[in-house]
Amino acid sequence: MGRGPKAGRGVKFDWLIVGAGFTGAVLAERIASQLNQRVLLMERRDHIGGNAYDYYDEHGVLVQRYGAHIFHTNSRKIWDYLSQFTSWRPYSHQVRAVVEGKTIPVPFNLNSLEALFPRTMAERLESRLVASYGFGAAVPILKMMLEGKDAELKELATYIYRNVFEGYTFKQWGLNPDELDKSVTGRVPVVVSRDNRYFHDAYQGIPRLGYTEMFRRILAHPNIQILLKSGCSADVDGIRFGRMVFTGPIDEYFNYLHGALPYRSLRFELRHEPRTEYQDVAQVNYPNEHLYTRIVEFKHFNGQNTPGTTIACEYPDAYERGLNEPYYPIPREENRARYALYLDEAKQLRGKVVFAGRLADYKYYNMDQAVGRALKLFDEIAVGSETVGKENNVRAAASAV
Repeated sequence: MGRGPKAGRGVKFDWLIVGAGFTGAVLAERIASQLNQRVLLMERRDHIGGNAYDYYDEHGVLVQRYGAHIFHTNSRKIWDYLSQFTSWRPYSHQVRAVVEGKTIPVPFNLNSLEALFPRTMAERLESRLVASYGFGAAVPILKMMLEGKDAELKELATYIYRNVFEGYTFKQWGLNPDELDKSVTGRVPVVVSRDNRYFHDAYQGIPRLGYTEMFRRILAHPNIQILLKSGCSADVDGIRFGRMVFTGPIDEYFNYLHGALPYRSLRFELRHEPRTEYQDVAQVNYPNEHLYTRIVEFKHFNGQNTPGTTIACEYPDAYERGLNEPYYPIPREENRARYALYLDEAKQLRGKVVFAGRLADYKYYNMDQAVGRALKLFDEIAVGSETVGKENNVRAAASAV
């Protein structure tokens, strides 16, 4: 796999793929292995793997550079696809939040209730929750606040909203919850159970040797050539290719013709601690205290046995083009309207350039969703290639006659 600064120049590729995260890497592997076509994969950063990139720090701890990544999916197809390139360490993510000096499970559940309130009050609220919604229900916080008929449960929902959700949301987005899409608040549940797992997908785990090694194996095909530290439109000049997949920011591709799409960014403060364990779970949220939103301890993901531990304090930040990374598209109606203008521009290219991925689709994807998007797109590409192949065969036969 070529990675030199001049790799790919002077060679004709079937495909140029910009971006070596999940979407770009999976498409490169499928096109190379299933269609036997040549792919040049360009990446502006100095590594493959996108935001899932991990590495061993100087203390031997496997660190996820761009924040916590826990793979989870309900799709057997997606799980089986990635399992070709990695074995898995079973891992069920649990998250805690510090509220009024007490550490509670989130999403808020019956164990959270018990940790925060006096016993008799917690038992009474638990009985009311079960009676109103049923054991095991996950009730959106706004539904409980605005539509609930039990006055005491509405008070509880307001308490949870203000102490667990509101401050965290403002730090995360730099906006009050009512300035964001209702889909953001609509996802926040109160869980009427004692199950502390953050995700409930059928398949959950961490790549046993890390994400970067999994990406290396995905891309270890002779039809794939990799060009790192390249990925902007100017770098494409001089490269000969048939079609392009662009997974970078769609507004960047069109030179910000309709203005820049806004994102929220993150900053990570890494710190090594000379102790075996810093906290009892991988992630602890701080919705009300501190400037950071959470602390992540990486050893929990991989079960490493090292004498010290490395943590990351995560600070949400304004996105500044060229200075930090665009992580989260900001979910507001005016931003979707601007993205729609770029989508219209993309349609004018008539399939010569295919836009896909978190930045190109201006949509936040979990990792499995990015893989699923790539696999579905490949199926469409494969059908198109088969159609073109049949048309070429017909033309060749007609010429022979």
